[in-house]
Amino acid sequence: MDVLDRVSRLARLDRPCLVVGERGTGKELVAARLHYLSRRWDRPFVTVNCAALSEDLLDSELFGHEAGAFTGARERRIGRFERADGGTLLLDEIATASSRVQEKILRVVEYGEIERVGGGRTLRVDVRVVGATNVDLPAEVEAGRFRADLLDRLAFEVVTLPPLRARKDDILVLAQHFAVAMARELGRPLFAGFTPDAEAELVGHAWPGNVRELKNTVERAVARSGADEPVAEIALDPFDSPHRLAPTAAKRAPASERPAAKLKDKVAGYERRLVAEALAASGGNGAAAARALGLGYHRFRRLLAKHGIGQAARAS
Repeated sequence: MDVLDRVSRLARLDRPCLVVGERGTGKELVAARLHYLSRRWDRPFVTVNCAALSEDLLDSELFGHEAGAFTGARERRIGRFERADGGTLLLDEIATASSRVQEKILRVVEYGEIERVGGGRTLRVDVRVVGATNVDLPAEVEAGRFRADLLDRLAFEVVTLPPLRARKDDILVLAQHFAVAMARELGRPLFAGFTPDAEAELVGHAWPGNVRELKNTVERAVARSGADEPVAEIALDPFDSPHRLAPTAAKRAPASERPAAKLKDKVAGYERRLVAEALAASGGNGAAAARALGLGYHRFRRLLAKHGIGQAARAS
């Protein structure tokens, strides 16, 4: 709420700005809020992913080109800056733009002027530029990969979005929101909630993919669950299976050439030994073994399957 309140105030200022955050934190949503709460709300909101295009394609996509500007340019093309005239242009992953394209962006930000590729006429546009990135731009400037003058112009204000792991109180609120929406999409009359173990697993995960990862995980869990029962199992890794495919043989070195077991292999072996020992100590009672390890029963069952430990564990 603090970030959204700050964005709402910033929206009223007709200045360029940067939205910074890890992947999945909602940078494009913030950019849309900056647009739709501004005086430009009824004008175009245009986006372009700078990382998805080569230098020449990005140049043409942003500034347009004239017929015959290059091989295959059979007709004039209007660029994103012209399409966004009067509105807002989001330059997503702006750090990946080349120095040449950055220089042309700087000219638009400073003077509102563009030239189509292959054209000799200067055009004027009125566009609010919002840059988005998941890298440290000042460090990119120090490394010579980003123009300092462009950073100065764009950094009138910088909105930094916190990762989900830094705001754990939001996890269950967001999870409930995504779950209700998914239940509605499935045509269910209600969402029965999460079990305490499932809630603990959601809160305890680090969420490297942030809100986007949480949304996918919750929607998958709701889709796999029964319509009238609380969600008990959270599949954090959709590839997790006792039948998971091995790495491609062509990419694996022979065992004799591989180094000692990697850390993750050692951790997996230690995890398997703990699970097996707890199960043996409980006389095969899965629920008791799970409690001894401080785990929910369903998570314990997934560990049994993951490590191929016998199927004879009793639930009680």
